[in-house]
Amino acid sequence: MPNRLAHETSPYLLQHADNPVDWWPWSEAAFAEARRRGVAVHLSVGYSSCHWCHVLAKESFEDEAVAAYMNEHFVNIKVDREERPDVDAVYMEAVQAATGQGGWPMTVFLTPDAEPFYFGTYFPPAPRQGMPSFRQVLEGVRSAWADRRDEVADVAGKITRDLAEREISYGGTEAPGEQELAQALLGLTREYDPQRGGFGGAPKFPPSMAVEFLLRHHARTGADGALQMAQDTCERMARGGIYDQLGGGFARYSVDRDWVVPHFEKMLYDNALLCRVYAHLWRATGSELARRVALETADFMVRELRTNEGGFASALDADSDDGTGKHVEGVYYVWTPQQLREVLGDDDAELAARYFGVTDEGTFEHGSSVLQLPQQDGVFDAEKIASVKERLLAARAERPAPGRDDKIVAAWNGLAVAALAETGAYFDRPDLVDAAVAAADLLVRLHLDEHARLSRTSKDGKAGANAGVLEDYGDVAEGFLALASVTGEGVWLDFAGFLLDHVLARFIDAESGALYDTAADAEQLIRRPQDPTDNAAPSGWSAAAGALLSYAAQTGAEPHRAAAVRALGVVKALGPRVPRFIGWGLAVAEANLDGPREVAVVGPSLADEGTRTLHRTALLGTAPGAVVAVGTPESDEFPLLVDRPLQQGAPAAYVCRNFTCDAPTTDPDRLRTALSR
Repeated sequence: MPNRLAHETSPYLLQHADNPVDWWPWSEAAFAEARRRGVAVHLSVGYSSCHWCHVLAKESFEDEAVAAYMNEHFVNIKVDREERPDVDAVYMEAVQAATGQGGWPMTVFLTPDAEPFYFGTYFPPAPRQGMPSFRQVLEGVRSAWADRRDEVADVAGKITRDLAEREISYGGTEAPGEQELAQALLGLTREYDPQRGGFGGAPKFPPSMAVEFLLRHHARTGADGALQMAQDTCERMARGGIYDQLGGGFARYSVDRDWVVPHFEKMLYDNALLCRVYAHLWRATGSELARRVALETADFMVRELRTNEGGFASALDADSDDGTGKHVEGVYYVWTPQQLREVLGDDDAELAARYFGVTDEGTFEHGSSVLQLPQQDGVFDAEKIASVKERLLAARAERPAPGRDDKIVAAWNGLAVAALAETGAYFDRPDLVDAAVAAADLLVRLHLDEHARLSRTSKDGKAGANAGVLEDYGDVAEGFLALASVTGEGVWLDFAGFLLDHVLARFIDAESGALYDTAADAEQLIRRPQDPTDNAAPSGWSAAAGALLSYAAQTGAEPHRAAAVRALGVVKALGPRVPRFIGWGLAVAEANLDGPREVAVVGPSLADEGTRTLHRTALLGTAPGAVVAVGTPESDEFPLLVDRPLQQGAPAAYVCRNFTCDAPTTDPDRLRTALSR
């Protein structure tokens, strides 16, 4: 019989709706039940495409005896971290403080007042490598709760007080200057892997936001080393197994330093960020590889993540059916020489094996290989390779596909809107711009209420119950601002303004300018979460700072600019020390130091050829964070267009920065120069 999760919208929660565990969703009612029964709360946090979350569920949550013990002695709460990043952040901070590490699945035991007292991640079904079994953990916690409850309450209270007293190193209200950004570059250089690209060792994550900083720093200063690190990293990733050589798109991370073997789940946020990075790399260098990867990644998102409502699904699982009913990680993507022969025949299979680095020994499990593009001598026939890829992709489509998490996360869709709008504009792909518009339209129709407050998620055309957090407001505003620059439709600028007004009113500490991840009027947890570091995606803090800065450049809104500059104080503090973990903050700081530049393109109509040429030239400018407005002189859709006449009847571009404007120009070459120096 289904449990209480059967009525939830989260695919992750629905995966547990038929467990024999009597799960509760996160709610006050669950804690009231724990108080009524006098039992502790078992909180389990994960997400749909998390491999070890599925393993724990299969081994323990689907076990009738374990479930019966859980139901007798605990109130059990299941949380999708992607729906409730605030709940996840608060308790993950406690897990990391107590154990020195964290991850998912996250297992936390709480008092009925939501105070944590025992922590862990995955626990096996039997003791293993020094780890207790999940049943042993349950029995130990139950025993402590029954026999030493006062002691448990003291521990929980101390942990909660310690969390509440933690203060982040805010660093004042001044944005980083030349010195701090140069120190950040030096820090990245020290951690750079010159042989393989990227930063640090294994596991290796795609450093999309750090690359954005490197590209902007090069554009502003001409630093060749910054561009070289960005280029080499992007090439090594694109040639590695972390990139899907047949279908496009990137996996979550590489388990090795060489980008060979990925953790195979594909996340929307990674692909949106990387699509934009490769488009920007092409804009800076003209690299054909960057162009190909940007377009293939955009096409992957539209083909495999787009939902019937026009938004973008959160993720594809790492696991899929291996043909025997068993779910195995990566089986959808890997190939053996024999499998190549079955699809291609002997001669083309040999060619494919050389081209993609498929060996008899294999680079993955059981003699299979992850497809790569190894650097090698010799020239391959482009038509033959295209034919091979087409046949392999068709054959792969016959395999059981990985599951898809169909929920729409507002923040990640905002990132996708920005990426698709810009990629479509750069490469003359109006279909990609249309996809961006459709996703933005869904966010307005379904996620925004009449007060312009955001819902965090939706699924199947139904908005979820959870309130948007700071990253939702920042990333959706970022997407709307990019769409406004690309389409010339000022309504997207207006919607961005509505969202950023909420940031100013509900997410910022009025005295310090520090930002919180949840609104002042959101559900009160044991601590109000606040994390400025960029990890898998831009932090809400960095995302909001970037959107506030761009909106201020478009509109001249001084409160928004002041808030952005104050928010960048944390980048001044953290950028020189931990640049890998505040990459988007550093990219925003580069835009702030450059102005950012404001470009107004006016013409007789948006369809006019001269206007379109100037508009495209403006979009392709590399000046960090430059904003673009396009329209007719009579337009009232963009403040930047006010008092901007045509020049002798011809379309013209106006470039301003720091309250100073260049002479208007009708010459695309002069505009290009103005936006690249």
